[in-house]
This record gives sequence, structure tokens and C-alpha cells, in this order.
Amino acid sequence: MAQHKLFTMSFASVYVLYIKKAERKERTKEEVDEIIYWLTGYDEKGLKEQIDKEVDFITFFDEAPALNPNVTLIKGVVCGVRVEEIEDPLMQKIRYLDKLIDELAKGKKMEKILRS
Repeated sequence: MAQHKLFTMSFASVYVLYIKKAERKERTKEEVDEIIYWLTGYDEKGLKEQIDKEVDFITFFDEAPALNPNVTLIKGVVCGVRVEEIEDPLMQKIRYLDKLIDELAKGKKMEKILRS
């Protein structure tokens, strides 16, 4: 079975779109980074390395230090699909990130976004 086109896209190319989306709604790059750190376990240096290497989403999530155990608290719809019902593990991780960025752009407080 062919893999989804999104899996082989450069994370760096989508990362800039996450930042633009956040900034259009008067949120910051730092908030986007905080969400990524929370979700993946990357720190500032690790995230920068992944962006600089222009890794794809497969590599980005394969090399993530630790997926946050609270990801199961992320619920809702992204691209017309409930994130908690996505069967492909990689697609679910990507959509978790999309959902968190959407929440940021919608003005939710960071405590709610990070399920604190």
C-alpha cells in the first residue's frame, strides 16, 4: 500500500506554515515550539536539528524523544476526521500536532492546549 504524501513531506516546510498560521492569529513562534516540545519531547536544539536537516514527518516522529503520555487527551476533528479514531499511528501523531496548532490559532490558553 502506498504511503500518504504527507508522511514524506519535509517537516520544516510545514513548520513554517504552523508559525504563519499562529502569527496570523497574534500567537507566536515560541508558542508553536512549546506545543511541539510538549507533544514530541524535542528540546530547542533537537527541534532545530530536525528542521535544519529537513527531515520528513516519518523521521521527525521516529526520532522524537518521547511522545507525551497525555496525547490521549487530545480529542476533536482535523480535516474532517476525529483524531482519536485515526488508525495509522503516524497519521494520528501528525493530526495531533495539527489539532494543537489549530487550538492555538483559535485563541485557546496554553494550559488547555497542553492538557495541564
